[in-house]
Amino acid sequence: MKSTEIRVRFAPSPTGPLHMGGVRTALYNYLFARKHNGKMILRIEDTDQARFVPGAEEYIIESLSWCGIEFNEGVSVRGPLAPYRQSERKEIYQRYAMKLLETGHAYYAFDTPEELEALRKKAESEKSSPFQYDVKTRNHLRNSLVLSEVEVKKLLAEQTPYVIRIRIPENETIVLHDLIRGTVEVESNLLDDKVLFKSDGMPTYHLANVVDDYLMKITHVIRGEEWLPSAPLHVLLYKFFGWEEVMPQFAHLPLLLKPDGKGKLSKRDGDRLGFPVFPLQWKDPESGEISSGYRESGYLPEAFINIIAMLGWNPGTEQEIFTIQELIDSFSFDRVSKSGAKFDADKAKWYNHQFIQQTIDEELVKHLQTFLREKGQVIPDEKILQLLPLVKERAHLIPDLWDQMQFFFIRPGSYDEQLLKKRWKPETSPALLKIADLIEKSNSTEAEGLSSLVKGFIEEKQLNMGAVMLPLRIALVGSASGPDLFVIMEKLGVNEVAKRIRFLVNFVDQVK
Repeated sequence: MKSTEIRVRFAPSPTGPLHMGGVRTALYNYLFARKHNGKMILRIEDTDQARFVPGAEEYIIESLSWCGIEFNEGVSVRGPLAPYRQSERKEIYQRYAMKLLETGHAYYAFDTPEELEALRKKAESEKSSPFQYDVKTRNHLRNSLVLSEVEVKKLLAEQTPYVIRIRIPENETIVLHDLIRGTVEVESNLLDDKVLFKSDGMPTYHLANVVDDYLMKITHVIRGEEWLPSAPLHVLLYKFFGWEEVMPQFAHLPLLLKPDGKGKLSKRDGDRLGFPVFPLQWKDPESGEISSGYRESGYLPEAFINIIAMLGWNPGTEQEIFTIQELIDSFSFDRVSKSGAKFDADKAKWYNHQFIQQTIDEELVKHLQTFLREKGQVIPDEKILQLLPLVKERAHLIPDLWDQMQFFFIRPGSYDEQLLKKRWKPETSPALLKIADLIEKSNSTEAEGLSSLVKGFIEEKQLNMGAVMLPLRIALVGSASGPDLFVIMEKLGVNEVAKRIRFLVNFVDQVK
């Protein structure tokens, strides 16, 4: 059954929205598979029915699609080894759980949750080591290692609730070879006898994960660091099933850390510091709470991929901006860090700014129109295309493009009053009104001619350039920002410019 073809899988649980750390895991699987002309599988691990969240699976698939991460097989594309949803594979896991029972590598445990909780509390009260179901305790508990065969059959016939636990061997050194961390050795006596199969007919992650990876011919398991403590158990399962020769290679990725580096990056950190941690916006089906997403915040998918690719991996060069093909060509596990990667929200915006600059204007229009539709704005593509070259240099997010150009379509509803008070001189009002008259009567409608007209008037009247030019910009834009003033005038048209100037003068007179 050994395969020479590289086969990897991304196997999320539909227990909520996909965290950006999960997207990074999917991305690294994707890059590795594509680099080696391998296959990538999307498997949904929904064995934990108690934590199942409606809509989460659809959210995961849509998120990965937005990111451009494609699959060769899986729940969204099917394939020869279907089904790819674990809840549809229950009978398969049951067969393999029975095999472990038959070979003595697993056993029935009939202890009730209340009995186990009492043992935990007793250990706490005695201030001894925390209770663990393991080689030291299992021979004193209610399981098929202790009970007679007759007693076990009777309990099963009476449908007494049970779980099936792995029988961890005593005094063994379990060796794991990790592509990122090197050789990891764990003493078996430190491990607990994890539950593999529950009485509700569902396997736990450990059994389902190993069985599916074997049956789906997975050659490399690339997953988060949080699964490293479970890896020795998985190595044992491969050994117990006799699958050691086809055991996949493991790569446990570093954590994504908070911006200060202290702890794992969470949704709360994003809420507190004002950045998304999910690829797409997520609405909690129970609470109705809405969490922001990178897509809705105005990030390009190419930029988002670049952001997460560089969290824990580097190419060994100064290059920071990559196409997806360049990432595929450059990726390798020897450049993945063992230590956690701090998330930098400012750097994330920098990446998006870089991609906005290099994206063709026609593509940017599509992204901006999606944003405008949500705001109820209807602007023809042609008009946006005319203005994009003027504003894209200052945009870090897609909504910034609209913020930078909206004054071309909507007269300012407010002004920077502090700046007006600072720069407005007695001569400002009559000067601006005269400029409005000159512009309306002039034959000049292009930026160069309008610049000569206005600057010529200011010089002729010996006016302070700042006392006129800044209020003039505020009249047109509402603030001191924006592209070249006379290009703005050309795009607005002389009649609209004159109206805005008079409107501001009237506003200032009323405020006084």
